Amino acid sequence: MKTHLPKINIDERKWHVIDANGAVLGRLAAQVANILRGKNKPVFTPHIDAGDFVVVINAEKVRVTGKKETDKEFMSYSGWKGGEKYKSVAQVRASQPEKLITHAVKGMIPKNRLGRVLLTKLKVYKGDKHPHSAQQPTAQAAAK
Repeated sequence: MKTHLPKINIDERKWHVIDANGAVLGRLAAQVANILRGKNKPVFTPHIDAGDFVVVINAEKVRVTGKKETDKEFMSYSGWKGGEKYKSVAQVRASQPEKLITHAVKGMIPKNRLGRVLLTKLKVYKGDKHPHSAQQPTAQAAAK
């Protein structure tokens, strides 16, 4: 029995726009990760990049549930002793709201070469304007 490998045409990749206004962060990240991997297509193969491009707008309006706004912390490390810095979700939202969504999606895709390529197809923007209108993206409803 032979294994069927689908032919992936790079020119046929679609662009999706997802509005994060009022969407729960984890559910939105799972939806975006599935589109990036191509799990929503019948030709999905785990080791092949068959996914589409995703543009997320209104990143600053994404919702987190429970006490995560104040209790969840993002750590960065300078490489020096004692060089750990912690920021809460509220602080990250104030300075870099795109990082909230990017960080959540990054945790849901493979941690290998394929995952690094998939992340390049994710575009996250603060506000409702994006520079990808020439690609004619289709609007996708965010998971609430």
